[in-house]
Amino acid sequence: MEAIEIHFFLFVLFNIVCMDKTREDNLIDERLLKYRKLLEKDIDPFGHRFVSTMNTSEIYETFKHLKDGEKVHEKIAIAGRIRSIRKHGKIIFCHIEDMHGRIQVCLEQNTLGELFDLFELINVGDFLGVHGHITRTQRGELTVWVEKFDLLSKSIRPLPDEWFGLKDMEARYRQRYVDMIMNKDAMNVFISRSRIFSLLREFLNKRGFIEIETPMLQPIYGGALAEPFTTMHNELDRMMYLRISPELYLKRAIVGGFEKIYEIGKSFRNEGVDTKHNPEFTMMELYWAYADYTDNMKLTEELIAHIAQKLIGKTKIIYQGIDIDLTPPFARISMNDAIKKYLDIDVEGKSIEEMKEIAEEKGIKVPEYADKGIIIAELFDLVESKIVQPTFITDFPVEISPLAKSKRYQPLLTERFELIINGQEYANAYSEENNPILQKEKFESQTKFREEGDKEAHPMDTDYIKALEYGMPPTSGLGIGLDRLVMLLTNSPSIRDVIMFPMLKE
Repeated sequence: MEAIEIHFFLFVLFNIVCMDKTREDNLIDERLLKYRKLLEKDIDPFGHRFVSTMNTSEIYETFKHLKDGEKVHEKIAIAGRIRSIRKHGKIIFCHIEDMHGRIQVCLEQNTLGELFDLFELINVGDFLGVHGHITRTQRGELTVWVEKFDLLSKSIRPLPDEWFGLKDMEARYRQRYVDMIMNKDAMNVFISRSRIFSLLREFLNKRGFIEIETPMLQPIYGGALAEPFTTMHNELDRMMYLRISPELYLKRAIVGGFEKIYEIGKSFRNEGVDTKHNPEFTMMELYWAYADYTDNMKLTEELIAHIAQKLIGKTKIIYQGIDIDLTPPFARISMNDAIKKYLDIDVEGKSIEEMKEIAEEKGIKVPEYADKGIIIAELFDLVESKIVQPTFITDFPVEISPLAKSKRYQPLLTERFELIINGQEYANAYSEENNPILQKEKFESQTKFREEGDKEAHPMDTDYIKALEYGMPPTSGLGIGLDRLVMLLTNSPSIRDVIMFPMLKE
């Protein structure tokens, strides 16, 4: 495109935007005028309590038997947002919408008298409460024949055009309140999210797990390898951290005598923002005394299959065009074997020098402090995207698992797994390190990494060591990223689609 054509295109685009802005401003002015006229008539444009006797789905179910032209005299009341207005002389047809759907309402001058004229001051987008009876029109549409109505809320700003407005994804995320009005699929995702959380609680509660709460504001962060958000507590005059994980506090509860516990809540990590990551995210973490990571593998696959079956009626789903089978049992493969299978690299017996050469060949920048375990983890990052069907990756290096128990007879590996589905991590679990002496040594190793520049290394937590010194039974912990699970089960391509108000770049 020639430079002059580009300039002309930008000029036209600028004028379209300005025209749209001017048009919106004019519509707002018109609505503000109606607002003032309502006040002059001593009518509050922002009403009060309204009691609905039915919602839209209940109306459709209760009166589905009505024949064309038939009506009932039973009185009903329903409230919702006006989504359309069609005027035909002395009769007005509208559609009002509640959370359950839309229904037509009919306002007739002979029925409403002077109240009919008030409708001149009402717009699409306003909230209306109507009293009346149900009829089915000759065209077969169930309709509320209005005998009285109340204006419950005046919309000052007009809604986007139903067919052409708010299609831009960035605008939808920034104005989620409008997105949910205009795109019912968006609201349905959050209804499904709520259902997933309920099913999760139901599953765990039936198995004897107790839901507890732990602090989000912590004096020492821990439970994961991540960089935290910091804040200053003025009264205590000390730095505090938004939790990156509830793990260490949940395990303190195990020390205190709980045996099966879980928490669903927010965690915060000072990391990038993209389609898979949001700095504020929702996790479920559980801890199970006297169990190990193999028990949590079985629990995890049963849990995910249970939720899928209850939510969508099957365990074989399609996610973004890819067939995913959530039917247990899931595949299992060690991290080293996965690297060998997908990268054709055998890391067994390799020296640190050989590992650094392999990393360099693969374009991986290895920090000076990196040891063999860290390099293995970096190589596995190249494998993750190749794993499609649900797969437990096991036997993580001890260097990247400072809170996990070492594998029996293989001390350089840990009893840990991650669940990978379609190239993403969905769950992380391990047999917990409950030896306070070994845990302190692992924290000290992490401290060395931190001193050498690793911002995500785990800090020393002396109080947690003290808790372990009182004794913690053998325990396994599991964490599931619930935002990603909602993505999977609602076929949503981005984490921003399943977080109602996601973090966005300026």
